[in-house]
Amino acid sequence: MKTPDVVSKDEWHAAHQRLLVKEKELTRARDALAAQRRRMPWLAVEEAYEFDGPQGRVSLLDLFEGRRQLVVYRAFFDPGVHGWPDHPCVGCSMMADQVSHLAHLNARDTTLAYVSRAPQPDIARVKARMGWTMPWYTMLDGFDADFGVDQWHGTNAFIRDGNRVFRTYFVNNRGDEALGTPWSYLDITALGRQEEWEDSPEGYPQTPPYTWWNWHDEYDVSARPAGEEQVRRAAEAGLLPG
Repeated sequence: MKTPDVVSKDEWHAAHQRLLVKEKELTRARDALAAQRRRMPWLAVEEAYEFDGPQGRVSLLDLFEGRRQLVVYRAFFDPGVHGWPDHPCVGCSMMADQVSHLAHLNARDTTLAYVSRAPQPDIARVKARMGWTMPWYTMLDGFDADFGVDQWHGTNAFIRDGNRVFRTYFVNNRGDEALGTPWSYLDITALGRQEEWEDSPEGYPQTPPYTWWNWHDEYDVSARPAGEEQVRRAAEAGLLPG
């Protein structure tokens, strides 16, 4: 193993500052790409897809749980797939392990759901064993083939306007390997993080950064967000996005 040079503290900090310039360029490029996603055209979903859930048969619209946006990950927990019946495939299991607390995503009017071909009793058993808490449904029709996830895992983003559902984005392969945080999911949605610094089309919902953040067990209890003082301090410290 050929390791990098060992240098003085000043040399290390200088190298870090040079790298930080490129990292900030990457951050801004990532923000610009997310802005382009928010301008992707929408595709109307005309088919009446159905799923089996813990409470019985539901529609794609039901998967939104009343929220405006929906992110759906197709996990390969199916008969005949490696790991069956004890686990989903290794990669999909790693994806499930890295999903953070969904209360933060829900606070931005967005729902995350997993779908597979496994029957609900098997899904419930594996979720309990692995400690996973995301909604997880059984596909009953051609949803996977129609949305590009019949042969490989992938993540689709949807938005609803009343009872009308639209597909807004799709990513698979290495594109969804880093998904799991609220930020990563929101960045692939039509509305984004919904913060004022974002480059979004006119009229999109936006609030100041930080003000909507809360403890995950208090969003529905106190709805006590951070407030303007935290935003002021963050601005003075140069911590606001940009």
